[in-house]
Amino acid sequence: MSQATDDFRWPVLRPLQNIRFAGIGVDLAAGLTLAAIAVPEQMATARLAGLPPQVGLFAFVAATVGFAIFGANRVLSAGADSTIAPIFAGSLGGLAAAGTPHYAELAAVLALLVGVMVAVAGMVRMGWVADLLSKPVLTGFMAGIALHIVLSQAPAALGLPEESGNVYHRLGQLAGAVAHTNGTAAAIAFGVLAITMGAERISPRVPGALIALAGATIAAVAFGLARHGLPVLGALPTGLPKPVWPRLHPESLVPLVGLTGVVGLVVMVQTAAVTRSFNAGDADPDVDRDYVGVGAASVLAGVFGAFPVNASPPRTAAVSEAGGRSQVGGLAAAAAVLLLAAFGGSLLADAPTAALAGVLFFVAQRIFKLRDFVHLARRAPAEFGLASVTAVMIVLLPIQTGVAIGIFLSLVHGVFTITRARLIPFEHVSGTTVWWPTTPDRLGEATGDVLVVGFQAPLSFLNAFTFRRDVEMAIAAKGRRPKLLVLEASSIVEVDFTAAEVLIDAIRKARSEGVEFAMARLESVRAQAALERFGVMDVLGPHHIFHSVQEAIAALDPAGAARPAAGSNPS
Repeated sequence: MSQATDDFRWPVLRPLQNIRFAGIGVDLAAGLTLAAIAVPEQMATARLAGLPPQVGLFAFVAATVGFAIFGANRVLSAGADSTIAPIFAGSLGGLAAAGTPHYAELAAVLALLVGVMVAVAGMVRMGWVADLLSKPVLTGFMAGIALHIVLSQAPAALGLPEESGNVYHRLGQLAGAVAHTNGTAAAIAFGVLAITMGAERISPRVPGALIALAGATIAAVAFGLARHGLPVLGALPTGLPKPVWPRLHPESLVPLVGLTGVVGLVVMVQTAAVTRSFNAGDADPDVDRDYVGVGAASVLAGVFGAFPVNASPPRTAAVSEAGGRSQVGGLAAAAAVLLLAAFGGSLLADAPTAALAGVLFFVAQRIFKLRDFVHLARRAPAEFGLASVTAVMIVLLPIQTGVAIGIFLSLVHGVFTITRARLIPFEHVSGTTVWWPTTPDRLGEATGDVLVVGFQAPLSFLNAFTFRRDVEMAIAAKGRRPKLLVLEASSIVEVDFTAAEVLIDAIRKARSEGVEFAMARLESVRAQAALERFGVMDVLGPHHIFHSVQEAIAALDPAGAARPAAGSNPS
């Protein structure tokens, strides 16, 4: 769960506070680097989202300004994001045809809804929600999105007509048309990919995508490639964006609300990851406040007719690598991008669409974490299966359905992990007062008629009945019935109502069979409060909870107490 550095403080503009004049030059240089990276990426992502390229530029400007006002992180870059674009593009495509005014209005309304959801989540301090998705599920999710990006951009990369329909229909269209591939378009797409990857290897600060896009555009003009069938963007509309409140279509409200939840959760997860990874020297990342900033960014993007935005790991990394220390760099980048969008549309007219596909191929290979899949396959086969299933579901099903299933699988995986917790025996370490879990490589000592056990998980309705069964089995397996059972509770950080009732039953049953019951090392304040609140302390008794196992044995079974070694630490 995130710990904010402070309460939500006003006035706003926290990322611009305490700016030193001597560092502005570095921030401005970082801003130019960010602008060079953002221009081709934002245009490509807008096309991925089913909207004109200039809308991506406007989304970046609005998102940057919104986050600079309401966020906290000094280097975080918000804007159009290829992780969420395929999710909402697929869903909105079922409500309206891509490229139509209705589609654009739905995208803007979705931006408002997602922004409000994320901002409210930050205001009520829901940073912990980002922890609901496990690493294997996130790995599979990113892989599935990467495959969707490749599939959606394959026609542009091969110089073929754009596809429509579900993934199966699009694969069929692509397979039928691949014989008509435009070799020039393919060369440009994969050339852009190679140049961008090479530039990143040299330095993240090198704007490889912009260099490649500029080179492709110059080549298209010099050789008249558009006249020979190479698809290009064409002249983009110029002028400053105007705020327009999008119309809400009642018949689209229900599907938009469901889509808002999926997109909003992905935005929260990615924002938390970026905030925790890049904090520009701040003592403690403020995830909740950054939720407010990214939420405001999405709202502002919607007001200016764009679409939902997100925190960007690669762009944020670029700002950090360039030495950025405040949102001055982001605002400088936004100003440069705004000037290009408003007055430089003709400069991009001859940019090949295949070049933008190459930029998105680069994004796809970055988010497809092959190394993580290999690591999971070697170290955690079950989690590898979870990641693989998530990736397959996102590819084969509608993306929002696949994401929802991935979220569900992540929660099931977390629940399953808790349910696997079992009662474990502890043994006395010879010559000390330490009691330690029994292990094959360390021989401990049994102590008279005392049974010491531990439970290394929160005690809840998910595992309470397994806990009671294990207690009964441990008592029965002792050979002769023990006189004292000590529950080593240092790992029990929480106890819910169901578990408290089961614990009361276990205490009473043990005592009815002549086995005294005590607890030791209950260190969690929350667990202590729960045991008081649910009446467990009343049943256990005030003199049956101890600071250490040794203290419990000495008090309740003096004849079986082990003799501690001098200077040893009790456990």
